Amino acid sequence: MDYHGYQSLSFTAAGRAARLVAPRQAAPGRPWIWRSEFFDHEPQADLALLACGFHLAYLQVSDLYGCPVAIRDMAAFQDALIAEHALAEKVVLEGFSRGGLYAVNYAATHPGRVAGLYLDAPVMDLLSWPGNRRDEGTRACWIECLRAYGVEEAALGALSPIHRVETIARARIPILVVVGDADEVVPVRENSAVLERRYRELGASITVIHKPFTGHHPHSLRDPAPIVAFARA
Repeated sequence: MDYHGYQSLSFTAAGRAARLVAPRQAAPGRPWIWRSEFFDHEPQADLALLACGFHLAYLQVSDLYGCPVAIRDMAAFQDALIAEHALAEKVVLEGFSRGGLYAVNYAATHPGRVAGLYLDAPVMDLLSWPGNRRDEGTRACWIECLRAYGVEEAALGALSPIHRVETIARARIPILVVVGDADEVVPVRENSAVLERRYRELGASITVIHKPFTGHHPHSLRDPAPIVAFARA
């Protein structure tokens, strides 16, 4: 299968659909970036990293909101890629929007397996999204999220990634955040700004790129060079 001119392998891992896109020539150490959700949406950074020799991976754990079942299956996926494709032991995780739930919860659960976190307009607090329930679609996501975690409504907020930051900071995992300052879907003040403040207080490295007058979309950057530099560092 072809992915923007690169060889792409589709397979099953942990009982879920998975993809692995190979660069034309792998960089030393066989680094890789793992898109946690919304594969091929605004892929400019992924394509630039493929050109630099990174592999690109994806496991479909959609509609699980970073719950423990998703994290379990993600670990099995990483095991398979290391064992069967000789990829690097540590990965750069990429979390777009709700994909931030998966990326941060995975890093908090398996900090020794993550080289860095690139988060783009990320959800960090489930009470902010989908807990705000501002429209019918978001309310449906909230119900789905409660079902995925298997907890009562009052307990869900405490399970949000924003409350797991200390573990990631102790592991000194660097974070790059890209946000639109006018984001009303996943408000910066309730998500990325809280992450940034707590991470800095813990003495860990975080860089935030602000896009003025930009909402939740578009994700990424027109010129992905800062994202590429972060992943390659």
